[in-house]
Amino acid sequence: MYGILTPIHSFLRWAVLLLLLATIIKSLHGIITKRTFSNSDNKISLFMMISAHTQLLVGLILYFVSPFVQFGSKVPENRFFTMEHSSMMIVAIVFMTLARILSKKGKTDASKFKRLFTYSFIALLIIIMAIPWPFSHVARPWF
Repeated sequence: MYGILTPIHSFLRWAVLLLLLATIIKSLHGIITKRTFSNSDNKISLFMMISAHTQLLVGLILYFVSPFVQFGSKVPENRFFTMEHSSMMIVAIVFMTLARILSKKGKTDASKFKRLFTYSFIALLIIIMAIPWPFSHVARPWF
Protein backbone atom coordinates (compact mmCIF):
# COMPACT_ATOMS: atom_id res chain seq x y z
CA MET A 1 0.00 0.00 0.00
CA TYR A 2 2.91 2.36 0.78
CA GLY A 3 4.19 1.99 -2.79
CA ILE A 4 0.83 3.01 -4.26
CA LEU A 5 0.01 5.88 -1.93
CA THR A 6 3.37 7.64 -2.05
CA PRO A 7 3.09 8.73 -5.73
CA ILE A 8 -0.53 9.77 -5.15
CA HIS A 9 0.52 11.85 -2.14
CA SER A 10 3.34 13.37 -4.18
CA PHE A 11 1.04 14.24 -7.10
CA LEU A 12 -1.61 15.76 -4.84
CA ARG A 13 1.07 17.99 -3.32
CA TRP A 14 1.26 19.88 -6.61
CA ALA A 15 -2.53 20.22 -6.87
CA VAL A 16 -2.72 21.63 -3.35
CA LEU A 17 0.17 24.04 -3.96
CA LEU A 18 -1.23 25.27 -7.30
CA LEU A 19 -4.71 25.82 -5.90
CA LEU A 20 -3.30 27.50 -2.81
CA LEU A 21 -1.18 29.82 -4.94
CA ALA A 22 -4.15 30.57 -7.18
CA THR A 23 -6.24 31.40 -4.11
CA ILE A 24 -3.54 33.70 -2.75
CA ILE A 25 -3.06 35.49 -6.08
CA LYS A 26 -6.81 35.92 -6.69
CA SER A 27 -7.42 37.21 -3.18
CA LEU A 28 -4.47 39.61 -3.35
CA HIS A 29 -5.75 40.84 -6.71
CA GLY A 30 -9.18 41.33 -5.14
CA ILE A 31 -7.66 43.36 -2.29
CA ILE A 32 -5.66 45.56 -4.64
CA THR A 33 -8.37 46.18 -7.23
CA LYS A 34 -11.21 46.40 -4.67
CA ARG A 35 -13.46 44.23 -6.81
CA THR A 36 -16.43 42.22 -5.64
CA PHE A 37 -16.02 38.73 -4.22
CA SER A 38 -17.25 36.56 -7.07
CA ASN A 39 -18.42 32.99 -7.45
CA SER A 40 -15.04 32.05 -8.98
CA ASP A 41 -13.27 33.34 -5.84
CA ASN A 42 -15.55 31.15 -3.77
CA LYS A 43 -14.97 28.12 -6.04
CA ILE A 44 -11.17 28.38 -6.04
CA SER A 45 -11.13 28.38 -2.25
CA LEU A 46 -13.51 25.41 -2.25
CA PHE A 47 -11.27 23.42 -4.61
CA MET A 48 -8.24 24.38 -2.52
CA MET A 49 -9.90 23.06 0.62
CA ILE A 50 -11.13 19.86 -1.07
CA SER A 51 -7.67 19.09 -2.45
CA ALA A 52 -6.09 19.79 0.95
CA HIS A 53 -8.52 17.48 2.74
CA THR A 54 -7.99 14.76 0.14
CA GLN A 55 -4.25 15.13 0.64
CA LEU A 56 -4.80 14.88 4.40
CA LEU A 57 -6.70 11.60 4.03
CA VAL A 58 -3.98 10.07 1.86
CA GLY A 59 -1.35 11.40 4.28
CA LEU A 60 -3.10 9.90 7.30
CA ILE A 61 -3.22 6.48 5.64
CA LEU A 62 0.46 6.83 4.74
CA TYR A 63 1.23 7.80 8.33
CA PHE A 64 0.05 4.39 9.54
CA VAL A 65 1.70 2.28 6.80
CA SER A 66 4.93 4.20 6.19
CA PRO A 67 8.22 2.63 7.27
CA PHE A 68 9.49 6.15 8.06
CA VAL A 69 7.00 6.75 10.88
CA GLN A 70 8.77 5.34 13.94
CA PHE A 71 8.23 6.79 17.37
CA GLY A 72 11.41 7.18 19.41
CA SER A 73 13.68 6.84 16.40
CA LYS A 74 16.92 8.84 16.39
CA VAL A 75 17.05 8.89 12.57
CA PRO A 76 16.33 12.49 11.39
CA GLU A 77 14.23 11.31 8.44
CA ASN A 78 12.00 9.18 10.68
CA ARG A 79 11.61 12.01 13.19
CA PHE A 80 10.70 14.41 10.38
CA PHE A 81 7.89 12.23 9.05
CA THR A 82 6.71 11.05 12.47
CA MET A 83 6.36 14.47 14.07
CA GLU A 84 7.32 17.54 12.04
CA HIS A 85 5.82 16.89 8.62
CA SER A 86 2.53 15.45 9.85
CA SER A 87 1.83 18.04 12.56
CA MET A 88 2.80 21.03 10.40
CA MET A 89 0.67 19.84 7.50
CA ILE A 90 -2.35 19.36 9.75
CA VAL A 91 -1.90 22.92 11.03
CA ALA A 92 -1.60 24.19 7.43
CA ILE A 93 -4.83 22.42 6.47
CA VAL A 94 -6.55 23.99 9.48
CA PHE A 95 -5.46 27.41 8.17
CA MET A 96 -6.73 26.61 4.67
CA THR A 97 -10.06 25.53 6.13
CA LEU A 98 -10.23 28.70 8.21
CA ALA A 99 -9.46 30.75 5.09
CA ARG A 100 -12.45 29.24 3.34
CA ILE A 101 -14.88 29.43 6.26
CA LEU A 102 -13.95 32.90 7.49
CA SER A 103 -13.89 34.39 3.99
CA LYS A 104 -17.46 33.20 3.47
CA LYS A 105 -18.49 34.87 6.74
CA GLY A 106 -16.95 38.24 5.89
CA LYS A 107 -19.39 41.15 5.83
CA THR A 108 -17.69 43.07 3.00
CA ASP A 109 -15.84 41.97 -0.11
CA ALA A 110 -12.65 43.53 1.24
CA SER A 111 -12.87 41.55 4.47
CA LYS A 112 -13.53 38.34 2.53
CA PHE A 113 -10.45 38.86 0.38
CA LYS A 114 -8.28 39.84 3.37
CA ARG A 115 -9.26 36.80 5.38
CA LEU A 116 -8.78 34.49 2.41
CA PHE A 117 -5.38 35.98 1.65
CA THR A 118 -4.11 36.06 5.25
CA TYR A 119 -5.02 32.52 6.26
CA SER A 120 -4.01 31.04 2.90
CA PHE A 121 -0.64 32.80 3.01
CA ILE A 122 0.04 31.49 6.52
CA ALA A 123 -0.85 27.98 5.30
CA LEU A 124 1.56 28.36 2.38
CA LEU A 125 4.41 29.37 4.69
CA ILE A 126 3.80 26.36 6.92
CA ILE A 127 3.63 24.02 3.91
CA ILE A 128 6.89 25.37 2.50
CA MET A 129 8.58 24.56 5.82
CA ALA A 130 7.04 21.08 6.03
CA ILE A 131 7.64 19.74 2.51
CA PRO A 132 10.61 17.36 2.21
CA TRP A 133 12.34 19.33 -0.53
CA PRO A 134 15.12 17.70 -2.64
CA PHE A 135 17.71 20.01 -1.03
CA SER A 136 16.66 19.27 2.58
CA HIS A 137 18.06 16.71 5.02
CA VAL A 138 15.07 14.48 4.25
CA ALA A 139 15.32 14.85 0.50
CA ARG A 140 12.55 13.62 -1.76
CA PRO A 141 12.38 13.91 -5.56
CA TRP A 142 10.19 16.59 -7.14
CA PHE A 143 7.95 13.98 -8.80
